[in-house]
Amino acid sequence: MKKTTALLMLSTFVAAPLATAALDSETKQAIQAAIDHPDRNAKNKTRDQYRKPMDVLDFMDFKADMTVVEMWPAGGWYTEVLAPALKDKGQYIAAHYPVNPSRTYQRRYLGQFLQMVSDTERFGNVQVTAFDLPYHTDIAPKGSADMVLTFRNAHNWMMGSSAPFNAVAYKAMFDALKPGGVLGVVDHQWDDPETWNPNSGYIPAATIIEVAESVGFEFVEESQVLDNPKDTKDHPRGVWTLPPSMALKDKDAEKYRAIGESDRFVLKFRKPE
Repeated sequence: MKKTTALLMLSTFVAAPLATAALDSETKQAIQAAIDHPDRNAKNKTRDQYRKPMDVLDFMDFKADMTVVEMWPAGGWYTEVLAPALKDKGQYIAAHYPVNPSRTYQRRYLGQFLQMVSDTERFGNVQVTAFDLPYHTDIAPKGSADMVLTFRNAHNWMMGSSAPFNAVAYKAMFDALKPGGVLGVVDHQWDDPETWNPNSGYIPAATIIEVAESVGFEFVEESQVLDNPKDTKDHPRGVWTLPPSMALKDKDAEKYRAIGESDRFVLKFRKPE
C-alpha cells in the first residue's frame, strides 16, 4: 500500500471509497475508436501500456456527452483520445499555453497542437483557451465544465516562479466546473512529503489533496491503476531519467526502459453541489 493512503488521513475531507460507474457502451466505443484511430500518433500508441487511458477515464466517470477541459495538453497525447470521443455529443476545451509563451518548447507545442486540431473531421470543434500562472486563468466560462483533467502538470505548478501561485491553478479549475463536476489529477507519485524534492518531477499526492481542498474541492478517491512498483524514484535526473524523456540518453538506457514510465497517482475530486 502506498504511503499516500496513510497521509490522506491528514486531509480535511476523507471520503469512503466509492464504486466507480462503468463506462457506458457508447462512451467506451468512442474512446476505443479514438485510441485505435489510424491517424493517431504511432509513438503515442506505444505509451498506452503505461497511461491506460480507458482505465483512467473510466475511473474519472468520463462520458462522451460532457464538456471537458484539459489543462496544458502540450503536444496532445490525451487530446487524441478525448477530443474525438467528445466531438459528436460533448465539447473538448484545451486550456493550452498562451500565445507567445516565454518558453521555446511551449511555443513549439502550441503551434503543433493548433495544427493538429485543425482537422475538425477527426477532432470536432476544439475550443482553445489560455492558461498560465498567475494571470491567464480563464480556462472556461465559470460553472460550464463537467470535468477538468490534468495529466502530469501538477508538479510544474510547484516549481520555480509558478510555486507561489499553485493554489491559483486549482481555483481556476474549481471555478470552471459545474457544481458536482469532477477534477482528475494524474502525476508522478512521490511517497513521503518530508523527503520530497520539487525539482525531481515527482510530487506527493497528499500535497495535491491539501491544495485542492484549500480552494473548495472534496477529495473522492485514488486509483492505483498507474502504479509502477519498478520505479525506485532515485534516478539521477529525476523522473526525466525514465521513458519517454530518457534524459541520460544511452547511459543505462536498458535499465530505465525496463522500469518503464513513472509510478503515478490518479486522484479524483468533486466540486460540491
